[in-house]
Amino acid sequence: MWLYDKKLQYPVKISKPNPKYAQIIISQLGGPDGELAASTRYLSQRYSMPYDEVVGILTDIGTEELAHVEMICAIVSQLTRNLSMEEIKASGFDTYFVDHTAGIYPVSAAGVPFDAKYIGVKGDVIADLTEDLAADATTA
Repeated sequence: MWLYDKKLQYPVKISKPNPKYAQIIISQLGGPDGELAASTRYLSQRYSMPYDEVVGILTDIGTEELAHVEMICAIVSQLTRNLSMEEIKASGFDTYFVDHTAGIYPVSAAGVPFDAKYIGVKGDVIADLTEDLAADATTA
């Protein structure tokens, strides 16, 4: 189905951890306009598309979004690695660490866990493609 190179599309090399940045960037993983929602949206919508070309495009975009998920996870991981408890508490990221420690869990910057209600899959070509356009127009 897919070939996986076992390397990031764009290497992530963060030399200095920064939990404050991690708090912001994690929304790109699990927030309402994040990459997890995008990949799930495209890969789910493709099954009801009546045109093979559109199915192919949604598949390509959905798998590209999965590559973005991987990059965001690498960024958050590197921004939070080897932090002391004092650094975690001082940053305000301690509420995340209570439940997940250094694990990457899809949440918004406000700490709201990822929810499938962020994505629209109606089975209607116009509704689904409009959802895609709206979602991509609002990403940061």
